[in-house]
Amino acid sequence: MDHALRVLEDAHIDIEGRMPWSSNATFLVNLCLDGEAAAQAVYKPVRGERPLWDFPAGLHHREVAAYRLSDELGWNVVPPTIVRADAPYGEGSLQLFMPSDFEQHYFTLLENREDLHGRLMAICALDLMMNNTDRKGGHCLLGLDGNVWAIDNGLCFAEEFKLRTVIWDFAGDEVPDELRPGIERIAAEVPDGVAELLDEAEVDALSRRAAALVAHPVFPSDPTGRRYPWPLV
Repeated sequence: MDHALRVLEDAHIDIEGRMPWSSNATFLVNLCLDGEAAAQAVYKPVRGERPLWDFPAGLHHREVAAYRLSDELGWNVVPPTIVRADAPYGEGSLQLFMPSDFEQHYFTLLENREDLHGRLMAICALDLMMNNTDRKGGHCLLGLDGNVWAIDNGLCFAEEFKLRTVIWDFAGDEVPDELRPGIERIAAEVPDGVAELLDEAEVDALSRRAAALVAHPVFPSDPTGRRYPWPLV
């Protein structure tokens, strides 16, 4: 991932076009490094955000915090994401674009790819810790590299419990053993790279949610039946 981060940090950015069906301004961009095409990325400028009553401006910091948390956990489920201040429309998040099979999403993977359920569980556990308020099925991409990638992570890390997700199918299942060491590390101490992007109350809440998952390592259910985003995909 070091090379990917260097490309995101140093490459020249050219706008390819605006991505459809996004509530905030979101652009597909081409990245050129040393005069050569290097990659594509998804760019979300702060100035393109719609004001929200329940989140402060600056959702790009939460996109980056989600990547850094995934990286610290060692789960590799969020594409490399950085803050770029010198982007075409000003500061925003820049996330590596992952070529994917866009016919696939959470529900198709759940039904047809049992071999990928472990990756879906990792995204579920990440969302529980991040307090994700908007995990739609289409936010789980089957990359052409075979990995499942969790995208659109801006509405996360609120102090108040706001979880809304489509991933309830593992309710009652134990958190896989391979995920638990990472969760224990976050419960013990939130990494500085994540903490610096959140306020103090949000950092404390993240630590508490991780500790709760350590104490009871079972995926929860939704007794209300209402904690789903809309649309589902």
